[in-house]
Amino acid sequence: MTRYISQERRAAQTLLDHLDDLATYRAAELAALAGVSKATMSRLFRSLGFAGFEEVRDHLRDVRTTGVPLRTEGLADVQGHAAREAAAIAGVLHRAPVGDAVAVLAGARRVLVIGWRNSHPVALHLRQQLAQVRPDVRLAPLPGQVVGEEIADLRSGDAVVMVGFRRRPSGFGPVLAAVAASGADVVLLADPTAAPHARHARVWLECPVGTTLAFDSYAAAMSVVSVLADGVHAALGRPARDRVSSIVSSYRRLGEVE
Repeated sequence: MTRYISQERRAAQTLLDHLDDLATYRAAELAALAGVSKATMSRLFRSLGFAGFEEVRDHLRDVRTTGVPLRTEGLADVQGHAAREAAAIAGVLHRAPVGDAVAVLAGARRVLVIGWRNSHPVALHLRQQLAQVRPDVRLAPLPGQVVGEEIADLRSGDAVVMVGFRRRPSGFGPVLAAVAASGADVVLLADPTAAPHARHARVWLECPVGTTLAFDSYAAAMSVVSVLADGVHAALGRPARDRVSSIVSSYRRLGEVE
């Protein structure tokens, strides 16, 4: 019995050591790495509640689709990754109703961009870009703040961009529902896991973030941000150009930009 326990411990340690790239192995290879029999490895899988190694790998793939950073391949295929990124960007820009979102953002009295966690950098960049071409563009939450005070004054004629990529905070849904109830037009910029939230949005811009790498990619989202800002610039015309010129003059007076 002691020998079996020792073998299962070695098998378990091997699983832990290779958790990030487990999907690249076969059950027999893992057994060989652990120095145990395939039967011992199978017993370990069953003790963990899995029917077999394929079920373990399927579980890890499911975990990855929620945004958990797990390695699913060996060394990165950089060329393949670049091709997939390009395809994702092209797909989004061809399918997403970008023009509808541009119309909302260009016509709104004021714009509020909301994003938490990994969505915050995308939200921050969108706010920065839009602020170059139109007035009254705000970001939430600010450091150390919550969003209650930011959405209290929203009403019809305002626009809110909810940036919500996977691993969203649990409060995302209630905030989105409250924003929609205010009468403001909602643009939802998110990955496919946000589909249940899309019913609250006037425009849903669906952006994939999944890759074969350990971490999600926001290349498509950032490309959408650039296209949105460019579209608002074009839609506003002369006022947008005048605002850009005014900001550039401010930079020069203050010496803020090289």
